[in-house]
Amino acid sequence: MALSELIKYEGDNSTFIWKYPHEDFNSMTELVVHESQEVIFFANGQAADTFGPGRYKLDAENIPILIKLVNVVTGVSVFHCEVYFINKTVQMSVKWGTDSKVRFVEPTMGIPIELGASGEMNLAVSDGRKMLINLVGTTSGIAWDDESGNFTKSLQKSFRPMISTAVKSQLPTAIKRKNIDIVEVDQHLMELSDGLRECILPGFEEYGLTIPQLYLSNVVLPESDPNFKRLRELHTISFQKRVAEAEAEVRTAQAQSKAAYVTAEAQAQAQINIAQREAILESQTTETEIARREAERTLIQAQAEAQATQMAGMAEAAVMQAQGYNQKDVLQAEVQKSFAEGLGNMGPDVVNGGGGSSSVMGDMMNLGMGMAAMNAMAPQMGEMMKGFGAAMPGAASDNSAVSQSQNQSQTKCPNCGNSLPANAKFCMECGQPLANICPNCGANVPQGGKFCLECGTKL
Repeated sequence: MALSELIKYEGDNSTFIWKYPHEDFNSMTELVVHESQEVIFFANGQAADTFGPGRYKLDAENIPILIKLVNVVTGVSVFHCEVYFINKTVQMSVKWGTDSKVRFVEPTMGIPIELGASGEMNLAVSDGRKMLINLVGTTSGIAWDDESGNFTKSLQKSFRPMISTAVKSQLPTAIKRKNIDIVEVDQHLMELSDGLRECILPGFEEYGLTIPQLYLSNVVLPESDPNFKRLRELHTISFQKRVAEAEAEVRTAQAQSKAAYVTAEAQAQAQINIAQREAILESQTTETEIARREAERTLIQAQAEAQATQMAGMAEAAVMQAQGYNQKDVLQAEVQKSFAEGLGNMGPDVVNGGGGSSSVMGDMMNLGMGMAAMNAMAPQMGEMMKGFGAAMPGAASDNSAVSQSQNQSQTKCPNCGNSLPANAKFCMECGQPLANICPNCGANVPQGGKFCLECGTKL
């Protein structure tokens, strides 16, 4: 053997532990450990040291247990030891499966069936020293199967009984505990995988291994088993029943939704109708209020006009009284003036007693018209008409009839007692208003009346 040697391993990743084939080295030997590896030295049957990633020289400084083996004279020693390379990478997609069927009794129908289970897992070394001591021993190494390095042991063979036992005991229990329909088991593979990992992991950790992930990828159902066929038929019937119930719930929900919509629409329409009626009532109230205010304005205006007229009459009467005469005197003066003008328009023959029938007739007509005007102007003309009747023969009977008619249509002033025509609105003596004015139609209402005789408006 050469005085120096390089120890390293660059083999298959499917190998978990690999033993270096040589066991005799000298102090000039170098060791290379890759990033994903770990190396354990065994000397005199004991685990000497553990080396992580790096390059090392095998001497007493790096391996203290070898100090007794070093030749003090030459400084070089030959020593015997075993070198094990441990692969720290995660082995992906390591396949596993049950070696026999798993008996399962369907809890709802009580029908027994047999299941098979298989899958994959990711496996890694968590404690190399524990795995080396408890599992490998003095063998040349270990891998998952037998084909990786002609090892005397394989992890698959070592852990298959444990995996099979754990799956057989855990899988039916997990299906029942989670109330999973066996026909729909493929929908629950992930949660079943987590349960199986929790069950299997402690057995692997005991030997320095860990399972980062475990996948239950397939549950084999006995499609040809008559019991399973019956179970499928019952499941189909149950499924159809659930579908019918779901459809009924959908129809019920649709009917409820439609009823709610109709109710909401009716309520909305009712609110609209109420709002419309309120708007109409408010409009009518507004129109009534406007009419009432207009009537009040008209009444106030009429009262103001009547009061103004009354005040004007009273003012005129006061002026006349201050001047020493009243309206009666003015009226008498006007009558006398009209009578004089009538006599002046009569022909000289009539005045002197002469003839002339045509001119006389015209003058008489003018005189009659003047007399009619006098009769309409004031009751005081009755006195004058008596004198005029005395001056004209044959007129006494006509004047007495006129006077009688006028006396029948006269009224008296409630203030001064003066005789006035029935349709007079103010007293010609004192200016007192003799009637009210209706604010609605403008008609005259007798003094003291409470309602208009024309339109019925309340005063």
